[in-house]
Amino acid sequence: MSTIDLLKWRYATKKMNGEKVPQTAVDRIIEAAILAPTSSGLQPFEIIVVTNQELKDKIRAIAWNQSMVSDCSHLLVFAAWDTYTPERINSMFDLVNEKRGYVNEGFEAYRKQLLSLYPPRDAEVNYQHAARQAYIAFSMAMVQAAEEKVDCTPMEGFDPNALDEILGLRGLGLRSAVILPLGYRAKEGDWLAGQVKVRRPIEKMVRQYK
Repeated sequence: MSTIDLLKWRYATKKMNGEKVPQTAVDRIIEAAILAPTSSGLQPFEIIVVTNQELKDKIRAIAWNQSMVSDCSHLLVFAAWDTYTPERINSMFDLVNEKRGYVNEGFEAYRKQLLSLYPPRDAEVNYQHAARQAYIAFSMAMVQAAEEKVDCTPMEGFDPNALDEILGLRGLGLRSAVILPLGYRAKEGDWLAGQVKVRRPIEKMVRQYK
């Protein structure tokens, strides 16, 4: 199937059947997220994979009691850095130099520029910027899930402070941004299954300046 066909196939699954997703498929979904582009290549987020049923049940309770959270196979939590620090920025630039095997003068100048701009900013501004990068990876994960014929549900409907507490994210310098249950659609009980996918017409979505 083409990417367009895959996007037409997928939908925000509202009820999952509890069947386990093969680890090989989950690994590819996560790899797609890791390969996503991010601003300055910093990858300012982590992906927490929750399969423990007790934890999933706790998270469901702070996610508007949505059943997908507890009935999914794997729950992916995209957690962004709580701020940018010199250590975090330097670690990524150092990794690039290590993997490429040389030091580029222009790249080092860019490192200094980021170090002068990002760490002094307000932590909330930095978190919001990092969260937007996490969303890019989140989108890549959904596309790869469709490629694997794995259903998923993009979710912002949860209490982020409560989720951070459940997973101990603040102590790791992270804050939850968005979550993605992975699994398989239930044959019955999903009110959205089989519904026509509705999107605004392209002429209402695209403006062209020629």
